[in-house]
Amino acid sequence: MTAPDHGQAELIDIHTHVVPERFPAYLGTHADAAWPSMAPAQACHQHVMVSGKVYRTVSHQCWDCRVRLADMDRQAVARQVLSPMPELLSYWLAPEDGQAMCRYLNEVIAGMVAQAPQRLLGLGAVPLQDIDLAIAELDHALHAQGLSGVEIAGHVGGVPIGDARFLPFFQAAANWGAAVFVHALRPVGMERLIGPANLEQVLAFPGEIGLAAASMITGGTLTALPKLRIAFSHGGGSLQALLPRLRHAWRVMAPIREHLGADPLDAARRMFYDDLVYDADTLRRLIEVFGANQLMAGSDYPFAIMDTDPAGSIAALGLDPATAQALRGGNARRWLGLAG
Repeated sequence: MTAPDHGQAELIDIHTHVVPERFPAYLGTHADAAWPSMAPAQACHQHVMVSGKVYRTVSHQCWDCRVRLADMDRQAVARQVLSPMPELLSYWLAPEDGQAMCRYLNEVIAGMVAQAPQRLLGLGAVPLQDIDLAIAELDHALHAQGLSGVEIAGHVGGVPIGDARFLPFFQAAANWGAAVFVHALRPVGMERLIGPANLEQVLAFPGEIGLAAASMITGGTLTALPKLRIAFSHGGGSLQALLPRLRHAWRVMAPIREHLGADPLDAARRMFYDDLVYDADTLRRLIEVFGANQLMAGSDYPFAIMDTDPAGSIAALGLDPATAQALRGGNARRWLGLAG
């Protein structure tokens, strides 16, 4: 299959998810381990089961490359970057169980990429509940399985990723040229939501991602690792709204100025962000704040909240050809470390 040619630069969708068609049996020693499994659902769908409950019902789009590629063709998407459904990152498992789950996810994603290497790229998972195991799994994912990087959550057991304890992992990612993609998972503030469970994705994800991105600035990780290529889902969440407050505090509050050193906007403009904000005016604001060279196409395929026309979302902005090309694929190539 080949993506339609509309005379524009290829579109690379950096935010898509995978759920394996099946999971291996749990072979660990913890009786209460929240190890996922699959159960039959309606046609072409399966239930993802965690701790005996249905976490989400997913379709064959999550694991069937033929279906995925056909959808890409219809959407004029040249390439997709695959990453695990975030709940599967499983930071709550014992470290050895977490490593086993991540190894399986990485094998599945590498296998999907191998079916269509000109169309698909892969991000794996690492057990960040144990930094040494996470670094070892990152090494294996990059150098043995050929993945482009990893997806991580914005916190691990409530500890934000900007905390110093994660610095050795990010150092390894920077040294090895791994692309890091940050997604919301079990976000803060859930107890404040009123309404259907889906509001977690709608209202809680942006705050979670904004705090995670801010922690990379205030925690000093970006200062320590200027070569780290890290991207944030959902347009960086609330970060674009937090930055003016953080910059003002940097100017007028001595403790914050001394702690941060440089203007926090400089650090924010070194990170990457997907464009998944569902609104042209909001996306224009992200370009204004973060810079046109830091935004990338992202759809959240194949889940219900996805942008079904990622190419159209960029086209609606009326950008000049060079800027549109950067958003469609040029910035993604830089983040992924692809040649050209």
